[in-house]
Amino acid sequence: MLLKRCRAIGRVRQCDMNVGVYIHIPFCRFKCTYCDFNAYAGMRSLYEPYTRAVVTEISTLQSLPSTLAAETIYLGGGTPSLLPLPMLAQVLAACRASFDVSPDAETTLEANPGTVDAAYLDGLRALGVNRLSLGVQSMHQAELDFFKRGHSFADAVEAVKLARAAGLYNLNIDLIYGIPRQTMTMWQETVTGALELAPNHVSMYCLTIEERTALAIWVRRGQVPLPDDDLAADMVLWADERLAAEGLARYEVSNWARQSQPREGSKPSQGYRCRHNLVYWHNAPYLGFGAGAHSSFERRRFWNAAHPREYVRQIEAGQSAIAGSEDIGRELEMGETMMLGLRLSEGVSFAHFEERFGVAMTRIYPRELAELQNSGLIEVDEVGVRLTQRGWLLGNRVFSAFLLMD
Repeated sequence: MLLKRCRAIGRVRQCDMNVGVYIHIPFCRFKCTYCDFNAYAGMRSLYEPYTRAVVTEISTLQSLPSTLAAETIYLGGGTPSLLPLPMLAQVLAACRASFDVSPDAETTLEANPGTVDAAYLDGLRALGVNRLSLGVQSMHQAELDFFKRGHSFADAVEAVKLARAAGLYNLNIDLIYGIPRQTMTMWQETVTGALELAPNHVSMYCLTIEERTALAIWVRRGQVPLPDDDLAADMVLWADERLAAEGLARYEVSNWARQSQPREGSKPSQGYRCRHNLVYWHNAPYLGFGAGAHSSFERRRFWNAAHPREYVRQIEAGQSAIAGSEDIGRELEMGETMMLGLRLSEGVSFAHFEERFGVAMTRIYPRELAELQNSGLIEVDEVGVRLTQRGWLLGNRVFSAFLLMD
């Protein structure tokens, strides 16, 4: 149980310790051809026992001697919008009973177009969900069918309209580029179509071929060509300029947001940036609940059993669902702070690094900083370190430099 694992990783020392809360809902209508996430189709009969198990796991926090504060709650998947409203209500009630949830907490739910209607979205808003992340991916039906998404772009347009009518103004749209056989014109049409929906946040992900996916099998068989990396780079550069012209600034490698303050659910200094994901990028503590969910807390990382049936079985048996863990040593914590922080447009400040670790960044990484700066991948000034435009395109080369120390 969570109580046991919290005792194992360290006592909660203060009531105002802030954490991000992640809840994994692993259910999908279809398994997308590119997806290697911990997601499963055809498990509707497991919805109710799975919900009970997640509520049980979260509720064990109530036995702790102190209270953890949560400013973000994120329901990801899978397709969380497949879960009926009464089950979501149980999960969110357990969060509020177990955490000191901020009155303006950002509460996000991922949804696929075609899985939500007006009544469902009204219900989400009544439950306190104030941010919706829609998996739109493309405006071209051929690409959606290739991915086995199970929805159309018209479904996305309708979902956005209904979300706004329900008061869900903090809206993200996910898009994918670098798709096999995707032309620049097709990508430009997708971006333009998405912008016509006036989202406040856009996430754009370059398609990667992951092992054990249908897409990987098709590529190995020669049925589908490999994505064109050079074209994908041109696509994201074009999209960055196009989104900037519409008032969406790139604040992370794959994320763009409007900078004005939302009507509700976000802080003025962050605009429409995803506050929950900022927890990850700032290498701050978070707790994950549900099958395969990961946590990072008190310099220890741990994760639950991946398969939802095994997760439910362990929880119902009164056991911990933890499948593995690792200590996060000081060197690894510094490296991950650099790797994650450099994903952000502001990068990592010297002051923040020294405040956190008690040592200057330049003392720990003199060679790495010099080599990356000389390669034109980072820029360094009196404030700190951040990616250059070239660094945005070659981010993995930059990030790995801080995790491969001699």
